[in-house]
Amino acid sequence: MQSLSSMLLGAGRGVALTLLTTVAAQAAYLKWEMVELPASSGASCGNGTPYRFFVNRTPFTSKTVVMFEGGGACWDQAACKGGTLLDAVNPDGIPTNYMTDWNRQAHLGLVTPFTTRVNPLTSIQTQSWNMVYLTYCTGDVHTGNKAAVYNNVDAANPLTYQHRGAVNAEAVAKWMAANLPKPDHLLLTGFSAGGVGSAANYPVFRNTIQPRKMALLADSGPLFSVPRNATPQQAPSVLLHNKIRDVWGLDGENGLVTQLIKRYPEAGSVDNLGTLSTGLGKIYPQDRIGYAVFQEDTNFSAFSYQKFYPEIAGAPTNDDRLKLLNVKWRQELATWRDMLDTQPNVGYYVPNARDINGSHCLTIVTFGGTSIVEKGLRSVEVFLNNLLDGKGTPLRAWEEKPTTQRVLLSDMFADWLAQYVP
Repeated sequence: MQSLSSMLLGAGRGVALTLLTTVAAQAAYLKWEMVELPASSGASCGNGTPYRFFVNRTPFTSKTVVMFEGGGACWDQAACKGGTLLDAVNPDGIPTNYMTDWNRQAHLGLVTPFTTRVNPLTSIQTQSWNMVYLTYCTGDVHTGNKAAVYNNVDAANPLTYQHRGAVNAEAVAKWMAANLPKPDHLLLTGFSAGGVGSAANYPVFRNTIQPRKMALLADSGPLFSVPRNATPQQAPSVLLHNKIRDVWGLDGENGLVTQLIKRYPEAGSVDNLGTLSTGLGKIYPQDRIGYAVFQEDTNFSAFSYQKFYPEIAGAPTNDDRLKLLNVKWRQELATWRDMLDTQPNVGYYVPNARDINGSHCLTIVTFGGTSIVEKGLRSVEVFLNNLLDGKGTPLRAWEEKPTTQRVLLSDMFADWLAQYVP
């Protein structure tokens, strides 16, 4: 299937510009539309301001891609105020011009090829679909349903923080069901915190919107297999998982995990958040579920371990810190892969590393540098197309011979041109 960019290249510049001008003149087509959810929906940002997300519609198809935005997370007063790579993003809420403000991470949709119509670096089939961009401002990887009070930094001025990620996601799904055509095909995707969010909120979008066909590509937000009572030696993420269970209300009475397992007992266990990774495939055996991550991801691994292991936080050099992180990361990746292999409609794409963003996220900026050469796979786009158009067990690709791929701007343009020049 052609993306919008390839359609325009084939149509000729004059015809393409006329088509775009005519269509864009219609209400809200081919441009970002801000949607503010009412307070009555329960949706809000962490600071209590209104939750806003963005929609880019097309009249040419009902197919839709939903992108969950990434960022850090928080479970203490300092991190919820933001400021570092691992902290909560957008602590002041989402402004109305979020998608056009170059000071924001959305950057006109260029943060990922999933949110641009014509992209100079990567052309994919979903660029001709309807697009929904779920902003991230709740510090809970889009999964929380709890108001937390933090005072560990300034006890005299406690911070009340609304972890409403799951509430926001459900409200967006309801808005889509009421305001957009039922999709012939719906793709849920997201990067980093959004990778977690896209997987965790898959059931609410599946059940609320009821698309004719649906798939998941969760990028760089793996939910590892971590039993609640595991030791840190058995499952290093246990300290993180047990922390966020409480502060984000995941397994509280109205928590996302509690409600999911109550409705779908076969999905997994509230005592192991990672069971959702295969549980989605069990609930929806007709859907294609996919996960992507780098083996040398330095950001999500830091998020998972750095605040919980003093030997990592206090490592004498940055190289020492990264080595300690990667030991724990690879341990849990191996267990996670074994778990994914048990469910026939779940796939994965796991290269070793690339030199963008600390090998964190395969689908931000460009798909360049995500090849698995030993298996003849040019980029994560092969995995995306397999999830959308394939049959049988989704692609399962793991780079066995570790490489680190350099991605130069010239290379990215060359990859783009190669799609159209014989």
